[in-house]
Amino acid sequence: MTTFAGPPGLPAALAGISFQVETPASVDFTAVTELDTATQRPDLPAAWTPAEVEAELYQRWVDRRYFEADVKSDKPPFTIVLPPPNVTGSLHMGHAMNHSVMDALSRRRRMQGYEVLWLPGMDHAGIATQNAVERDLAKQGLSRQDLGREKFIERVWEWKEEYGGKILDQMKRLGDGIDWSRERFTMDEGLSRAVQTIFKKMYDDGLIYQAERIINWCPRCQTALSDIEVDHSEDEGELVSIRYGDGENSIVVATTRAETMLGDTAVAVHPDDERYQHLIGTEVELPLTGRRIPIVADAHVDPKFGTGAVKVTPAHDPNDFEIGQRHGLPNLTIMDGRATITAHGPFFGLDRLEARPAIVAALRAEGRIVAEKRPYVHSVGHCSRCNTVVEPRLSLQWWVKVENIAAAASAAVRDGRTKIHPAELNKRYFDWTDNLHDWCISRQLWWGHRIPVFYGPAGEVVCVGPDDEIPTGEGWRQDEDVLDTWFSSGLWPFSTLGWPESTEDLKKFYPTSVLSTGYDILFFWVVRMMMFGLYAMDEVQPFNDVFLHGLIRDQHGKKMSKSKGNGIDPLDWMERYGADATRFTLLRGTNPGSDMAVAEEWAAGSRNFTTKLWNATRFALANGATVERPLPARDELTAADRWIVDELDALVSTVDTNFEAFQFSRACEALAAFTRDEFCDWYLEIAKVQIADGRAEATQSVLGHVLDTLLRLLHPSIPFITETLWTSLTGGESLVIAEWPKPSGAERDLDAKAEIEGLKKLATEIRRFRSEQGLNPGQKVAGKVRGACCVGLVDQVPSVRSLTRLTEPGDEFTVSATLEVGLPKGAVKVELDLSGTIDVVAERKRLAKDLAVAQKELEGTTKKLGNEAFLAKAPADVKAKIEERKATAESEIARINERLAALPEA
Repeated sequence: MTTFAGPPGLPAALAGISFQVETPASVDFTAVTELDTATQRPDLPAAWTPAEVEAELYQRWVDRRYFEADVKSDKPPFTIVLPPPNVTGSLHMGHAMNHSVMDALSRRRRMQGYEVLWLPGMDHAGIATQNAVERDLAKQGLSRQDLGREKFIERVWEWKEEYGGKILDQMKRLGDGIDWSRERFTMDEGLSRAVQTIFKKMYDDGLIYQAERIINWCPRCQTALSDIEVDHSEDEGELVSIRYGDGENSIVVATTRAETMLGDTAVAVHPDDERYQHLIGTEVELPLTGRRIPIVADAHVDPKFGTGAVKVTPAHDPNDFEIGQRHGLPNLTIMDGRATITAHGPFFGLDRLEARPAIVAALRAEGRIVAEKRPYVHSVGHCSRCNTVVEPRLSLQWWVKVENIAAAASAAVRDGRTKIHPAELNKRYFDWTDNLHDWCISRQLWWGHRIPVFYGPAGEVVCVGPDDEIPTGEGWRQDEDVLDTWFSSGLWPFSTLGWPESTEDLKKFYPTSVLSTGYDILFFWVVRMMMFGLYAMDEVQPFNDVFLHGLIRDQHGKKMSKSKGNGIDPLDWMERYGADATRFTLLRGTNPGSDMAVAEEWAAGSRNFTTKLWNATRFALANGATVERPLPARDELTAADRWIVDELDALVSTVDTNFEAFQFSRACEALAAFTRDEFCDWYLEIAKVQIADGRAEATQSVLGHVLDTLLRLLHPSIPFITETLWTSLTGGESLVIAEWPKPSGAERDLDAKAEIEGLKKLATEIRRFRSEQGLNPGQKVAGKVRGACCVGLVDQVPSVRSLTRLTEPGDEFTVSATLEVGLPKGAVKVELDLSGTIDVVAERKRLAKDLAVAQKELEGTTKKLGNEAFLAKAPADVKAKIEERKATAESEIARINERLAALPEA
């Protein structure tokens, strides 16, 4: 067995997570292989083959309508709305992790008796979908302009029907227990009505307005971008320092975008910077233009950065725009929407990237370049859809005034109506809500919700709701822009339930119970849903709990990306290891707010875990495990029976506690440890002995009880294999609708626990001793166990023998090796007869090699510790380590010599 720990440098929450990977050959179920095949259940194959089962099983769940929520049910509601994937999207590892979380939450609540609604849908993904269709058109030599707006939109709908939504089928492969009867799309009729309704309401309330501001602009896509649609990377560029003016009245500024100097309308310095006191309020000539611009004092300027003076280009930089507003500076636009220079002069008509070196050359020719630094690495924004460098641009756009609705979103978390998990991310949430700038909601696209504002021939401006009459007649036109995709997805928790109508779904399932999403979109989506939900739903929050998980990284803690070649496709994992193994791997690494690392060997380890569960259940079924008989009374159970029932009871509480705290990693680790260690490695072997000793009926009931409960607890995490095993064990209809286990509340039997802990220690020490004697794990050897009665383990001797492969000694038994194991109540002596069980020549040769290594270590450490010069200089911890190494070598030499002395002569 190999343990793969998490990679270095990951958050502390991942530090304790490990994945144990066993090769199938090391899964030791001797009992399974020794069974008469005639006793095995015919409906449970010898091996678990996910690919042959999962699709059919999932369809059975859907056909039986297990996932469909009943709005008329009197059960308490539990609602999750699926973060709507882009219609262009496919399942990636982040989706797989989040969907595993949501499905686990939903399945558990359904088993607990809640009316569960997990509502699916897709986002129209304005810019992503439009780009996809435009690329498709380009293959035919066409552009959207060739088709015109109406025909292009028709083409997008056709594309959506043909290619969109493949991620939904991939979600089914993962096992998502979603109510497909309620599937929504952000541009379906109902959601479009919600968008128009809230736009009209906010417009009438003065919360939506039009203004010129600096926005992110993509020159290729020809639209404004939200911050989340801008990817920043460290790019190589050039930092040039330019002297404005001459002599004592000159001032030097530095820039990476020399072309924007054509739009400068001021130079700014800090008001307390003594170097420039004599220049504040004066004017300086802007090179190449002949214009004179003022030197202003503004506290935004950092006097310690560069020269302490900055050029101010209000129409092409967000910070400069703010400075310009404070000082009443003109906004001079010197580029068009394609980032072509529009300022008259020798650079007119040049692309910005062509103009940059041309302007630097012209400044150099005039002696204005003071310094040039290249390469100069700095952060540059790129359009996430086409990778074009984004241009800050002054533009007339539609905005949402967020001050009041952001304050409401902040208050809902502060007063506990909505709880964020982990609580440490509250601060980041408040950083957003308390410092939010107005939100640009307009996009210069054709695909999306068109802004419902109409302009009349006489300057009229009319905003229409879904039931309002649209102005018609000569000269009337609708605004060309569409709404930011996040505007419609911000309505998702209530628009999908029928708002603005007062539907039964809305009354039953709002507010939603849990939002599960990544912390990276805390602002972009979570805050906006909070603002919209509280505004539209009379201060009722859209969610009770927000679970924020981290990002998926590779096994070395590096961010996954196509360019790095370290991305993992969850569909590949599902093909090779099954959906259950994929889910379990991801859930086992999911902690609130922490990034998680994944590697293929961990998925293989999870596959082996499911294999072990499969084999264990087959063993139990073949040995008569049953749920038909009730669990016997405690006094009718053996110590091992009472111990495993108590351990199971504790597991139920542990799993419940961690699920409620969104600690999926801890819950899965507890489930894995119990299944692998307590149940499979110990109890099953003891059960085999108990059945052989005539205690079959009680043991079979315990086996059935433990498996029934364990499979229920595992079902939310690994639904396919648990469904298959549980229905075979119980004959029940489906685990999907089975009852979730509850702790019994019974007092734990500490005596039984102590007895089994003693058994485990004794067996472990015998196994270790056998290994030291050169015996193979499966090799049987005659042995005697003495003193078990004195330490309370007499009833466990048969199990100890079975666990350690000790056979009953015969008449010719000869003691070759002796082990004494200390236990709380005394010592147990174990005697082994090794005659004829090992190759004495080979064993002496191996031990001689080990002895030489230990003697060399002892010689080296003794020499160092005898060196006075070394001891005088060496730190205390170094000396302590060498002393520890010496003691270990001495102990090893003694052990090997003892072993050599015990071996018969070759």
